[in-house]
Amino acid sequence: MTSKQRAGIFLQRLAKRYPHPETHLQAKSPWELLVATVLAAQCTDKRVNTITPGLFARWPGPAELAGAELEEIETCIRSAGFYRNKAKNLKAAAERITKVYDGRVPESMAELITLAGVARKTANVVLWGAFGRNEGIAVDTHVGRIARRLGLTRFEDPVRAEQDLMKLFPQEEWGNANHRMVWFGRDVCDARKPRCAHCEMTDICPDQRLTEKTS
Repeated sequence: MTSKQRAGIFLQRLAKRYPHPETHLQAKSPWELLVATVLAAQCTDKRVNTITPGLFARWPGPAELAGAELEEIETCIRSAGFYRNKAKNLKAAAERITKVYDGRVPESMAELITLAGVARKTANVVLWGAFGRNEGIAVDTHVGRIARRLGLTRFEDPVRAEQDLMKLFPQEEWGNANHRMVWFGRDVCDARKPRCAHCEMTDICPDQRLTEKTS
């Protein structure tokens, strides 16, 4: 079986398991999704969803956050982890969006990655979730792990893994594939204890180490 064939079967089965894929992050606008995605780095979506209501109530948009004191932002997002760096990046991103993009979150990859704290993964989440644009695939720890286990990439580097997946998955499926893979990674293909006995991918998964451990 080729990687392309395996990828096609994988996407079909994922779509059956998760017919209505969506992000777990709660956001009502492109700006809120951008902020939530930045906060979600090495932090659970559940935790982020407890932080953002207070954050947006105090600073609704980029202009308000750009004018906030850095220490106050740090205090507000402290429970997100790495809060000092995240606060610095969010304030800098808010300032750039306010000054350069007239207060609107840009709608292209090239522009989004000029914002502090925004690399391709975050940009892909925002482009698909806020604007319905498939410019790439957000490769987080779940997506990268599953792709390597299924033999769809051999790269640990998320950018190189993304390039492999973009060749294997139809472009119209990129955004949905990301959400479905994240859910699948949380529900079934766990990093430490994959639930292979409950996985519909075992017949196409070349990582026999996993199936042997759970057989």
